[in-house]
Amino acid sequence: MDLIIVESPSKAKTISKYLKGKYRVDASGGHIRDLPQKTLGVAVEKNFEPRYVTSPGKEETIKRLTEEAKKAGRVYLATDPDREGEAISWHLQSVLGLPEEGENRIEFNEISPRAVEHALKNPRRINYNLVDAQQARRVLDRLVGYKLSPLLNNKIQNGLSAGRVQSVALRLVVDREREIAAFKPEEYWTISCDLQDSGKKHAPFHAVLEKLNGKKLKIGSKAQADAALGALAAGSYAVGEVKKTVVRSHAPAPFTTSTLQQDASNKLGLSAPETMLMAQHLYEGIDVDGEGHIAFVTYIRTDSTRVSEDAQAAAREYIAMKYGKEYLPAKPNIYASKKGAQDAHEAIRPIDLTRTPEAVKKLLDKKHFNVYKLIYERFIASQMAEAQYDSMQADVVNGNYILKASGKALRFAGFTAVYSEPKQDEEESKGLLPPLTAGDALDCLAVKPEQKFTKPPIRYTDASLVKAMEDKGIGRPSTYASIISVLTKRKYVEKDGKYMKPTEVAYRITDMLVHYFKDIMDVGFTAGMEERLDEIEEGGKDWHAIVGEFYPPFEEQLRFAGTDGDEVTDILCEKCGRPMVRKTGKYGKYLACSGYPACSNIISETEEEISSTPCPKCGSMMVIKTGRYGKFLACPNYPACKSTMPFGEKKEEDVLEGVCPDCGKPTKKLRSRTGKPYYGCSGYPACKFMSWDMPTGEKCPKCGGAIVKTARGVVKCSDKSCGYKRGTENT
Repeated sequence: MDLIIVESPSKAKTISKYLKGKYRVDASGGHIRDLPQKTLGVAVEKNFEPRYVTSPGKEETIKRLTEEAKKAGRVYLATDPDREGEAISWHLQSVLGLPEEGENRIEFNEISPRAVEHALKNPRRINYNLVDAQQARRVLDRLVGYKLSPLLNNKIQNGLSAGRVQSVALRLVVDREREIAAFKPEEYWTISCDLQDSGKKHAPFHAVLEKLNGKKLKIGSKAQADAALGALAAGSYAVGEVKKTVVRSHAPAPFTTSTLQQDASNKLGLSAPETMLMAQHLYEGIDVDGEGHIAFVTYIRTDSTRVSEDAQAAAREYIAMKYGKEYLPAKPNIYASKKGAQDAHEAIRPIDLTRTPEAVKKLLDKKHFNVYKLIYERFIASQMAEAQYDSMQADVVNGNYILKASGKALRFAGFTAVYSEPKQDEEESKGLLPPLTAGDALDCLAVKPEQKFTKPPIRYTDASLVKAMEDKGIGRPSTYASIISVLTKRKYVEKDGKYMKPTEVAYRITDMLVHYFKDIMDVGFTAGMEERLDEIEEGGKDWHAIVGEFYPPFEEQLRFAGTDGDEVTDILCEKCGRPMVRKTGKYGKYLACSGYPACSNIISETEEEISSTPCPKCGSMMVIKTGRYGKFLACPNYPACKSTMPFGEKKEEDVLEGVCPDCGKPTKKLRSRTGKPYYGCSGYPACKFMSWDMPTGEKCPKCGGAIVKTARGVVKCSDKSCGYKRGTENT
């Protein structure tokens, strides 16, 4: 029996159901090989060759797939139809020992019986251009992340990470927040009037003051507003030019990954990662009572608005049947993809139009249903006729002032019968204006002056950040959701409702990276790199060359950033005699041997107040420092010793309890950073004795170690290997 390998068990289950047992279908669970987690994994000196290792936990999967491949008549690799999917198939081919030029790669844009059967009849070889493009992205991202993250950890704080695209996206959020902070609101006024024909034959309508002496009028103060109000009150109102037109609104294109995430955020309140999770399930298949595993939508990582002729024909047939032929455009709607789009796949659409939202509502939970309904209705709407509106605009003249009145009424619903349009202009009436003729006199029923202030730019939401990344050409459909997920999980941004607000550390990360790595943090440079990766996919560029062009200047910037601010001193290293270098870390200045890495001697160079608390790790007296949350205790030997403790009365008072077995002085009861109590000799630094349990001052009769008393009352030797004990536990 032939074997088909996909990524996810859910996808395997759906395909297996469609093929009715004719093939064995198994899943790799994603990547089976990747760069190592704890080392760079890229041989910079050997033309940037990556070193792939088995992904953690995939040993059993590889063993199972290898055994199945040996038994199979033929092996088909059916991973996702994109760069990453191609790379996964290549790794599978390599690990399973399949022929390099073998035609064992199949792909399909939708998981349906027809699409899978067609793919099985048209296998191909691995597309190494796609593989190389993915390898280049992986190597670039590893070089940037692996090299920049330690720099951030050393100069800012531990636990930080940087990414080639992630950091640029973070910069967008930080820059927007700074625009908001620097924004100075400007005053302006609007003046509107409620008007009616003098004979009161028709309903009143609304008009807004727009021009003075034929030029756009901007009212910036109350004095200017009062002047306009006085002039209007002194004059009379009459109808000026009247325009009546039919306005057409074209149907929106079917969803790409980006537009799906934006619409789901705006209409459903879903984050980008949530949207992609729901869409992934709909693509791979969901268990449906009575029908088994069913896939609902086509591939969901795409930047294309293209639709197959078969899908288009099915949509037109459905529209004509349900809404009538007048809802069909004369020719099928075709949409141009955005500049720079890879256009490798169709747009996101439902697989089977007979599975209407109404038909599947009871089969799906709320979130899956809402996403499916959004995809379904957007696709149907994309193939429908234009919406038509009767539009009317009229000028109202009062002396040298002109007011504008407008109204719009639906003439033919077109695609809006299925899919809602964006909100109408606030100033535009929802209905048509009453019949107006040039020269007609008008009565003013009310004048409404309103003071307003310009508003700052709006913070990014998931939807607007995705749109910004797409518009600026940074990232690709498969990366938008993961980038937003990382920014949130790392706490570089926090949500204020649906809006993103950068945290304090985000400013420090962005400022440091912009200062030292202008290219990497430049939106244009990042977008250009995406285009270079596309060139690899198209077969015109060697991926090694592109990485080779990027790395030398990056390495130079990295070297400068790591040593910027270093000062060679006349202090000699006590271990090797070389000059010490003064460096600045996140806890202040310290001296490091210039012979590093041969000599890693480090000496603290702090001027902070020395506390009476010994370091629980190395015994040095801790120093008092001030951080973002106030005072804290830090080891003076940083970075050789990175111990810190909270600062407070309980940490500084001399609680004497116990006797030091080495010098006989009282011991002090202290607490570690985690709050665990320990005992240190009050004679420190002359005596550096420390113990987790209270010392009695006695020596063990068996081994000579310190005798301590536990919290449960057991008196024993502090050396666990000794085993000496006396007394019983209190229970």
